[in-house]
Amino acid sequence: MVHRRLFQAIGLFVIFFLFGCGDTKSPGQYSNQAVKEVNVSQLLTEVNDSQQAEDYFNQGNSWLNAQRYKDAIAAYDKAISIKPESAKVWNNRGNAFNSLHQHQEAIASYDKAIALQPNKHEVWFNKGNVLSSLKQYKEAIASYDKSIAIKPDKHEAWINRGIALTKLQRYKEAIASYDKAIAIQPNQHEAYYNKACAYALQSNAKLAVENLQKAIKLYPGKYKKLAKTDPDFSKIRGDKQYQAFIQ
Repeated sequence: MVHRRLFQAIGLFVIFFLFGCGDTKSPGQYSNQAVKEVNVSQLLTEVNDSQQAEDYFNQGNSWLNAQRYKDAIAAYDKAISIKPESAKVWNNRGNAFNSLHQHQEAIASYDKAIALQPNKHEVWFNKGNVLSSLKQYKEAIASYDKSIAIKPDKHEAWINRGIALTKLQRYKEAIASYDKAIAIQPNQHEAYYNKACAYALQSNAKLAVENLQKAIKLYPGKYKKLAKTDPDFSKIRGDKQYQAFIQ
C-alpha cells in the first residue's frame, strides 16, 4: 500500500518535473499560459459565431430582396440570437417589418440599431420614413434631421423632410429642404415636383408650373400625367397658365 502511494507520489512528482524540464517558468507564468490558451479558444468560438451570424444576415438579405419578408425576419432573428449587437441586422430587420406594414415593430428594430450605433444615417432615415407613414410628421422631421446631421449630402433625407414639412403646411421650410436636395443633386426630378406641389398648395401657379416644367424635363412622361390628378394642384386647376401647360 505504501509502495502504491509512493508510486502515485512519484508520478505526481514526475509530472511536475516534466512541466519544469528545460523551462524555468514560474507557476504564475503557467497560469498565464493557461489563460492565453483559453482566450485563443474563446476567440476561435467568437470567430465561428460571427461567421454564422453573418451567414444568417446574408440569408436574410436574400429573402428581403426576394420580398419574402417573414423569412427574412426569421433569418435576422437567428443572426441576432448569436450576435445581438449588430446594428446592421436590426436595421434590415426593421426594413422587413416595414415592408409588412408592421410599423411599430419596424420602429422598435430601428431603435435597437440606433442604441447600438447612433451615427448610422441610414437607420435615422428609415425611422423617419416609418414615422411619416404613421403621419407622425414632427417626429419624422426630427429623424430626418438626425440623418442629415450625420450625412449632410443625403438628398433623399432632404426630400422626405420636405414632404413631412409640406404635410404640416410649413411650406417655406419644405421648399428650402427641396432646394437643399437640388443643390446636392441638380437632376432630382422628385425635388422639383414636390416643390411644385408646395407652391400649388399656396396658390402660386407661376412657380408651381415653373418647377413642374423642370420635373417633366428631367423625367418626361411621368409628372404631367401625375399633376392632372394630384390633389395638391387643386387650388390652381382653374389658372390659365396651369391649364395651358397641362393640356
